[in-house]
Amino acid sequence: MTDMHETGSRIAPEIKAAPEMTAAFDEFMEAFEAFKDTNDRRLGEIEEKLTADVVTRDKMDRISRAMDEQKKVLDQLALKKARPPLGRGGGNGIEANEHKAAFEQYIRRGDEAGLRELEAKAMSAGTGSDGGYLVPPETDTEIGRRLSVVSPIRSLATVRQVSGSVLKKPFATSGMAAGWVAETAARPQTSSAQLAELSFPTMELYAMPAATQALLDDAAVDIEGWISSEVDTVFAEQEGTAFVNGDGTNKPKGFLAYTAVADSAWSWGNLGYIATGAAGAFKTTGASDTLIDTIYSLKAGHRQNANFVMNRKTQAEVRKLKDGDGRYLWQPPATAGEAASLVGFPVVEAEDMPDIAANALSIAFGDFRAGYLVVDRTGVRVLRDPYSAKPYVLFYTTKRVGGGVQNFEAIKLIKFAVS
Repeated sequence: MTDMHETGSRIAPEIKAAPEMTAAFDEFMEAFEAFKDTNDRRLGEIEEKLTADVVTRDKMDRISRAMDEQKKVLDQLALKKARPPLGRGGGNGIEANEHKAAFEQYIRRGDEAGLRELEAKAMSAGTGSDGGYLVPPETDTEIGRRLSVVSPIRSLATVRQVSGSVLKKPFATSGMAAGWVAETAARPQTSSAQLAELSFPTMELYAMPAATQALLDDAAVDIEGWISSEVDTVFAEQEGTAFVNGDGTNKPKGFLAYTAVADSAWSWGNLGYIATGAAGAFKTTGASDTLIDTIYSLKAGHRQNANFVMNRKTQAEVRKLKDGDGRYLWQPPATAGEAASLVGFPVVEAEDMPDIAANALSIAFGDFRAGYLVVDRTGVRVLRDPYSAKPYVLFYTTKRVGGGVQNFEAIKLIKFAVS
């Protein structure tokens, strides 16, 4: 298992811990030690009396919930630290400053003249008649950066920027054939590589926050920062849900929306799953076998870049699992800002993953950078509307994003079913 532990430590993101993160991390580790002691007591009671004491079970549940809350605090602190100040880095040229000033005039007073002049110079299609103006580079970059932190699937997947409405991607499902021949033997023609064309359309995602004119007239208010903070969270939540469960109709297609088949019957266009052997649960004995089988169902090239993806409730159950030598399979982060690991691989929490239930696909494991593609159409647009909801000014903010599986052998699922 050495290679897996090396992989987990290599992939985990590195974020320098602030003092408050260090304190929160220390509390989290203390809770984990208490959790292990209580769970060991619970397992001993089950072995001795065939059932765990109610007090022990309740205590373990309380500790588990406390760990979840402390991990949430850690995640929020890491997120706060990962968010850069608005307008820092990139876009510092004269043109960017002009665009920023003109955009602020548009947001505050509806004055389009500056934006029309600048975007005409750039031969931009982003005119008022086309439905809004492009957000300045600083704001656009800020929204994209926050999404990559808030939305876990986006942070794992490959992200492509496109200028059109659809990205078409060829994929070789099989390579060309070759063979050994004698020196003077005939060389018959070999078969060619088989290509499949994958299509990833971009869908429109929108938000429409409102502000009073008095707020817009207040020069002390950071309007661009306000738009970012209003929009980025709701965009991230919608994206995160779609990347997992989206049906592909007016939204990206999530990886759980594809047909799942037993891994032994896997074929291109489907995702393979490993069954736990019990409906709505891990097997009572050898539960770790399911995880090991899932890990090694991936080819080595994908396995070294793989992550486990599950929600908090599923992770709470996984924390209780041990290997044959009594060691916990789930391990806490080595330092503040890193990811927890399961059998040596990073664990990513995605609350849109289903809870453990009969026939549920509650755990995914794979190389999501190779397996899932997010397609962003360049630019976030804002249309100012001072008329529809007086006395408020509406800001109709849109972006176009798509997504789907691009490599069906790079992601595997765990199904909580007998077979």
